[in-house]
Amino acid sequence: MMKFKNKIILAKENLKKRFRDKSGQGAVDTAIIVLLSVVLGALLLAGLYALMDDTVLPTLTQKIQEMFNYSN
Repeated sequence: MMKFKNKIILAKENLKKRFRDKSGQGAVDTAIIVLLSVVLGALLLAGLYALMDDTVLPTLTQKIQEMFNYSN
């Protein structure tokens, strides 16, 4: 019973140490994840813009011009 109590106390102390640890390791990991997210998002938006510019917008412009062209 005493061994079990000692293990619980030791685990509690280890947990307290982890909460008090301010080494900044988590901040660096978070910064890297945010940076990767921004870069991937920018690449995705650039790809969508290129697709829209070449494929969708000319077709859309043509359809709008046909819709408002009353001379035909």
